[in-house]
Amino acid sequence: MTKGTVLVAGSNATRIELRGGGTAAIGQYLNETVVPAMALIKAGYDVVLATPDGTRPHIDEASDSVQHFGGDEAAYARARRFYADDPSMNEVRRLRSVVEDGLDRFAGLFVPGGHAPVVDLMQDADLGTILRHFHEAGKPTALLCHGPVAIVAAMPRAREFRAALIAGDEAGAAEYARGWAYAGYRMTVFSASEERIAEDALLHGKLYFDMPEALQAAGGRVGVNPVDFAPNVVVDRELITGQNPSSDHQLAARLIEALDHALAEA
Repeated sequence: MTKGTVLVAGSNATRIELRGGGTAAIGQYLNETVVPAMALIKAGYDVVLATPDGTRPHIDEASDSVQHFGGDEAAYARARRFYADDPSMNEVRRLRSVVEDGLDRFAGLFVPGGHAPVVDLMQDADLGTILRHFHEAGKPTALLCHGPVAIVAAMPRAREFRAALIAGDEAGAAEYARGWAYAGYRMTVFSASEERIAEDALLHGKLYFDMPEALQAAGGRVGVNPVDFAPNVVVDRELITGQNPSSDHQLAARLIEALDHALAEA
């Protein structure tokens, strides 16, 4: 008997814009996707994966490494098998179809990271509908690493907000953010100093905006661990955010704790 169903909102983005023109190859991070998903299933929850176009997320090659599993070869192998073979990672829905079929059946929401959500999810109207539903219902909503920037999608004009960030239009971004559901929430996200490392080592170029900058412009109260890549999870009401890839296990634990608490209160 399942305890409930958790919606995992994945990304389909494979490239991100860089300052000065050009793009860099990106994707969703393997550990950030499977560690929480596997933990949820082990805890007795079902998992439904949905993306904007209904196809599986592209896994960022940089994340397909044992180093993101603490050097544990067995854990890395289990993760790869889970993503390749488990039905929860292969029976992918479109976000729009999930909305159309009704959101009441979901107990919680999880958004993995990697740079991919910065491209599509943060301006996806269907994810916006999903986020507003979970916010209004007070259902556990967890996002990891770059994933927290996806809560921008809850804005009615998220696409214009993102465009204003890219244009460096702070006043315009603030205007588009008016009425944002998560204004005033405490949260964390991939830090600016961590992004500098990623830009140099992985993207080989500069992004148009940092993730803390984006969430602060939206009205979030952003705090980060000053120690790069050290685990950090922040919980404020229904919102659970993790800073970086190494926060995967902690975020999963806090999400399961919140889901179990909600189930006990029901």
